[in-house]
Amino acid sequence: MGRVHTEAVRRLGNVEVVAIAGRTAESARKLAESLSVERSTGDYRELLRDPEIDAVHICTPNSLHFPMATAAMEAGKHVICEKPLATTVREAEIMIALAKEKKLANCTLYNLRAYPQVQNMRRLCEAGELGEIQVLQGTYSQDWLLYDSDWNWRVESGPSRTFADIGTHWCDLIEHVTGARITSLCADLHTFYKTRKKPKGSVETFSGKTLQPSEYTQVDVTTEDFGAMIFQMGQSARGSMTVSQVAAGRKNRLFVEIFGTKASAAWNAECPDELWIGHRNSPNELIIKDATLFPEKARSYADLPGGHSEGYDDTFKQVFRRFYQTVADRNAAVEYPTFEDGMRQLQVLDAVLASSQKRAWADVV
Repeated sequence: MGRVHTEAVRRLGNVEVVAIAGRTAESARKLAESLSVERSTGDYRELLRDPEIDAVHICTPNSLHFPMATAAMEAGKHVICEKPLATTVREAEIMIALAKEKKLANCTLYNLRAYPQVQNMRRLCEAGELGEIQVLQGTYSQDWLLYDSDWNWRVESGPSRTFADIGTHWCDLIEHVTGARITSLCADLHTFYKTRKKPKGSVETFSGKTLQPSEYTQVDVTTEDFGAMIFQMGQSARGSMTVSQVAAGRKNRLFVEIFGTKASAAWNAECPDELWIGHRNSPNELIIKDATLFPEKARSYADLPGGHSEGYDDTFKQVFRRFYQTVADRNAAVEYPTFEDGMRQLQVLDAVLASSQKRAWADVV
């Protein structure tokens, strides 16, 4: 994620990446050299003491988000933090309060909001083009942890893995697009591999498929490989979704369908430039991304002409552009997910964990 952030920031043209902090001085140096960043350190606190640094991007494992973000804000730095924002709702509350106290720009990186067709779908909902929303369904499916020999630090990241990692992305997107909230849910989380083979060395996300068994040690696993949820949204809408990191062939398929009383819409992150619109009494439509034909509020999320693809890396650029506008102008409109949005998904996650443990419905507080 550090690489993704660095490349996206550089595309803005008005923000400079001045330093990288890593787990060790050596690992930070190697990454900095590969990205042509002059300064690196094994101690992030060194960078926080630099008054010339305005903002910090936190791309570390989940348990480090809270201490690093609070330290950065105490040092007066604006903060972009990868999701999940923290490990508990209480930590998130402290982070929100500190950002308000220090009057700092703050962002939880739910970047999937920034796909042009996601914004197009949002504005269709907002304008009432789909009618009253009745049913929502979808999935977020990946296969990178399909085998017991697949490993990532997320396997040991806390009480939840798959739902915390990708399920919250799906929930944030559906709430952002519809403008409604998940109010109650019934969830089931399941771990297919009770043990996994942990590599003796570090492995980057999605890159561990060629390691050999001799390079592993066997460890117990408590985080889930799969999750399913039915839910109530707003006053009357109902929905269902699944999340999986053991779905063979699905590399990164976030799929969402929204069914209203007038029409429906469906979007798949593996085909991000396409938006399907469904009708009852007329032919269905497949809309190809062309920002000139989008509702006005969605147009600015696409920088390229129609027919020119904009994907995952572009979503980071769009979020960062809006974030740094508020860094430069503290009165600028906040058009990106904040720490409060990060806390919101921690509240959803708490309800998912409680529901699965009790095997019963749970309210989202």
